[in-house]
Amino acid sequence: MFKKVLIANRGEIAVRVIQACRELGLATVAIFSEPDKDGKHVKMATEQWRLEGQPAKVYLDGAQILDIAKRAGADAIHPGYGFLAENADFARQCGEAGVKFIGPSPEVIHKMGSKIESRRVMEKAGVPVVPGTTDPVTTAEEVRSLGKKYGYPIAIKASAGGGGRGLRVVRKEEDVEQALAGAQREGASYFGSDEVYVEKYLDHPRHIEVQIIADEHGNIVHLYERDCSSQRRHQKLLEEAPAAKLNQELRGRLTAAAVKGAKALGYSSAGTVECMVSGNEFYFLEVNTRIQVEHPITEMVTGIDIVKEQLLVASGKPLSFKQEDIEPRGHAIECRINAEDPLKNFMPSPGALTRFELPHHPWVRVDTACYPGYTILPFYDSLLAKLVVWGRNREEAIERTRVALKHFIIEGVATTIPFHIAMLDDAAFLSGDVFTTYVEQEFMKRFTAAAAEKSQSEKVAATAPGANGNGSHSQSASGSAEIAMIERADTRSFEVDVNQKIFKVAVTEMIDPAKPRLVQTVRAGAKAAAPVKERAAKSASAAGTGKVQSTMHGLVKEIMVKEGAAVKTGEKIMIFEAMKMESDILADRDGIVKEINVKSGQTVDAHSLLLVIGD
Repeated sequence: MFKKVLIANRGEIAVRVIQACRELGLATVAIFSEPDKDGKHVKMATEQWRLEGQPAKVYLDGAQILDIAKRAGADAIHPGYGFLAENADFARQCGEAGVKFIGPSPEVIHKMGSKIESRRVMEKAGVPVVPGTTDPVTTAEEVRSLGKKYGYPIAIKASAGGGGRGLRVVRKEEDVEQALAGAQREGASYFGSDEVYVEKYLDHPRHIEVQIIADEHGNIVHLYERDCSSQRRHQKLLEEAPAAKLNQELRGRLTAAAVKGAKALGYSSAGTVECMVSGNEFYFLEVNTRIQVEHPITEMVTGIDIVKEQLLVASGKPLSFKQEDIEPRGHAIECRINAEDPLKNFMPSPGALTRFELPHHPWVRVDTACYPGYTILPFYDSLLAKLVVWGRNREEAIERTRVALKHFIIEGVATTIPFHIAMLDDAAFLSGDVFTTYVEQEFMKRFTAAAAEKSQSEKVAATAPGANGNGSHSQSASGSAEIAMIERADTRSFEVDVNQKIFKVAVTEMIDPAKPRLVQTVRAGAKAAAPVKERAAKSASAAGTGKVQSTMHGLVKEIMVKEGAAVKTGEKIMIFEAMKMESDILADRDGIVKEINVKSGQTVDAHSLLLVIGD
């Protein structure tokens, strides 16, 4: 067995690996970027080593990480997920340095890292694949001809891509050029290769994946399946195991195909075979040659510690169980709690957690690296925590997840908790009829409409004459009440003791902007805020100024306009990336581009002036 394991990662997965290492009595080495120095994984590890370089890039610096492993005396490296987890060159370099890479062989990682090569391998093994090319495409003309052959919609995919990165769906011929350029750009940016291929796009499939694990003695088993169909931008939001409405015959074919594909690869370690299920048929999608974000739900229903088993088989031990020993029990749901605002197109929300209270129930597990005061950094993904809930059946798991979400208190940043609560009340989800584009195409319309209706109702209630004595109105000549626009101050919370009973009270002061007044802050020593009337005026004047600024630290991916170009309000002028998410920057007014202050590929700080639109 190993003596010391370096975790080449950060955040909750680094914490998870350290926990498994502790159970096996292994010493651990944490690596961290300068902003990560107070990270939970750093505090938990036996040793801590700081990485030199730019925070956004240091966890990808294989040479530096391997050097630290050798200096620390680590005899194994666990890559977690993301970063170097599926980097065949890094896995090979570890082997050459005499450090065990905890994962499959470099050859297997290389084959499965290419969507094109993985399709070839699976076709040869007899695993069904989606109709498409096994050769890369480079021109728009090639893509158009394949669109005619397979029929639209088609998907252009980065060969080295994953997690929805480098994927563009094309629904009509005139969109081919822009989609091809986007897939190639994202593939080169995220995975170092702009090679892409084309396949038929299934419009309403379910995303079903099979967890596999294999040792180095030829033993391969599956741990049944997970349904990961609740997605946005091909990024999973909620997963469950087992999959709802999956008949036993299809489940048997799906899991058997996953094992067959793994055997054809000569696979070892933990991995996931992802498939698209359409009707009673399934098609191979990709193999993730690493631990998955959503592995806890499989652990909850099988009772198997996948990370611990991954460490054991990497040390040369055979699997500690056989296929017939695995009997799923109950149902588990995972909610990915992200620092994103679902009502603002899931905009990332970095910042400090002023409050972070976990739900404490016997059927709940929370995988997280967060704590009160922890700062969500803009350099990395937005995952705060994974809420994992088990029930004896799907209905009980859903009900328990509702309760846990309501007891999960996070303040300081926007989170996806409201989205998850609404999703668990959604009729299609409750009936198990969710497909991969359901959240974007159907659910979000109802979610945002319901939120807007609720907000409007609250405003009407707050401004109604006589509402709690705060309503402000004036009588017009005709005698009808004209409701003035009332602003809300920040909500303050109190605990009130009445005859030994504690009541929690939230107070929101309603302010008439026609009566300027100073609003004092709660923080001691802080300066008084500007008058409400003045602040409201500034906010109004900021809209449509033509001064386009970044809302957070990030990367300018592409500039769509040039100086002197005429633009219209709402026109896409830049592509911006923050917290591993791309977003469009739109013109806020009609006019002419007067200044462009950044270049493609440039990293900028929050509130940087990117571009100016003038008359």
